[in-house]
Amino acid sequence: MPNYRIEFAKEILGVPFTIGAVEIMRARDPDRALRAAEPRFARHHGIGDWRARADLATLAERH
Repeated sequence: MPNYRIEFAKEILGVPFTIGAVEIMRARDPDRALRAAEPRFARHHGIGDWRARADLATLAERH
């Protein structure tokens, strides 16, 4: 199973600025990796929903 890195960014004047990232080891597919990363990011920042801190979540598969 592939590894994924999900980067969370805040968009300011249309430019994304990465504010954090979560590594997901061994997810079956990209959608599951993203769903697993969202609550981890929120917990790390002490918030209930990741969208309170970031505007975008982008996914990259790592080998």
